[in-house]
Amino acid sequence: MNKEQRTPAQAEALRKEVKDIWERNAVFWDQRMGDGNVFQRELVGPGSEHLLGIREGELVLEFGCGNGVFSRRLAQLGARVIATDVSEKMLELAQARTTAGRERIEYKVLDATDENQMLRLGLERFDAISCNMVLMDISEIDPLMRASRQLLKPEGRFVFSVMHPCFNGGSVMVMEEEDDESNGELILTHSVKISKYLGRTLQKGLAMRDQPVSQYYFHRTLQELLGSSFRAGFVLDALEEPGFSPTSEQRHRLNWLAYSEIPPVLIVRLRPADRAY
Repeated sequence: MNKEQRTPAQAEALRKEVKDIWERNAVFWDQRMGDGNVFQRELVGPGSEHLLGIREGELVLEFGCGNGVFSRRLAQLGARVIATDVSEKMLELAQARTTAGRERIEYKVLDATDENQMLRLGLERFDAISCNMVLMDISEIDPLMRASRQLLKPEGRFVFSVMHPCFNGGSVMVMEEEDDESNGELILTHSVKISKYLGRTLQKGLAMRDQPVSQYYFHRTLQELLGSSFRAGFVLDALEEPGFSPTSEQRHRLNWLAYSEIPPVLIVRLRPADRAY
């Protein structure tokens, strides 16, 4: 069901269901993620860190901090962090994992679809905002974009990462082809097949194999993701499309680790339009 087709009651029910899903997945997610899975270690973390360019003493807001893996890294880099998530259980687990740098991180329960709730954090207060692998998991992104523009200092920057919308979605099929060379060596070629991109889709799936409850995925095109940010008063300042290197650990067939020529993640840096440079 598209946003335009949801009544206010349906939209609220969907938000509550999304929160309940993450509450039920929190313990499993924390155990599996730990201090960062291969996506976080090789793609999301390094790319987000590079685009954020954190400086000592800066105040950073993180939306959807999960078990706090990137919040702890931000603190290690010298930032003061307000780390938020919709799941109380996830924040409880994040706090339990936070030992070094505890004084630099404040964990808060926050719904990233509630604009007024976000604005209460303080206007033009933050040097940077981070939102890692969250936008495809929430039902509305316009409130977050609008709030982020107002929460940032005029010279601030907002970095978000998502599963790359061009290569992920309900219509994507992962493929592998085998070809024998004349010397008898088996050559494997990995690809993805896209049959539908422009249509907005809502579906459930698993981010981690064996997780207790399927989560919602809200597919959004590049036009929709960036259009929301432009309407909020941001400009696109930089982007990265990181992919796994051919020597990445635990390479398996039909696994993203095998797709060294296709980026599974998109990382974007935004700046307020009137202070872009």
